[in-house]
Amino acid sequence: MTIHSEHPFTEPPDPVRRFRGRIGGAVSLWTSGAESARAGLTVSSLMVANGDPAAVVGLLDPDSDLHAALVSTGRGVVQLLNAADRELADAFGGVAPAPGGAFRIGTWEQTAAGPALLGRTRAEVRYVESREVGWSALVVAEIEAIHLEADSRPLEHRRGRYLHPRSGDGR
Repeated sequence: MTIHSEHPFTEPPDPVRRFRGRIGGAVSLWTSGAESARAGLTVSSLMVANGDPAAVVGLLDPDSDLHAALVSTGRGVVQLLNAADRELADAFGGVAPAPGGAFRIGTWEQTAAGPALLGRTRAEVRYVESREVGWSALVVAEIEAIHLEADSRPLEHRRGRYLHPRSGDGR
C-alpha cells in the first residue's frame, strides 16, 4: 500500500481521479503466495478478456506486496467480493486495521495459485506480465481455472465509496 501525506480528494480536485471514480465497478481481492509469504490487495480497476487463453487485466500498486508476490510466484487468485465483505476489502486496501493481519478475516483455503476466500467466485491465474501505466502496474494474468459460487450481491465501489447493496437477487 502507498501512503500519501496529502488527502487524495482535497482541492484542487484531480480530474482524472474524479473521472475514474465515476466509472465504478465490482470490488475484487487479488491474493498470492503461501503461509507467511501471503499477500493480498483490494482491486476495483480490472477487466476480463475472453479468448484462448482468457485473461484478467488489473491495475495494481507497483510497490505492493501483492505485486511482488505475483511476480515472484507466477500465480494468484482473483476473487469477487460480496456486499458483506466491506471489512475485508478495507483491511486488504490498507484503510482499516487488521490486528494479526488481513488474512485473519474470513475463511481461507490454500490453493496452488494462492490463498482463496471460501465461498467466493474466483479465478486462479498465472502471471504473464506487467508494465507501468501512470502510477499503476498494469498486470496481465492468464485464467487457469474458474470457480463459480452462487450469485450474490456484489461489493461495488463508485466515487470513493461502497454502494449500498441492492435489494433482490442482483440480476
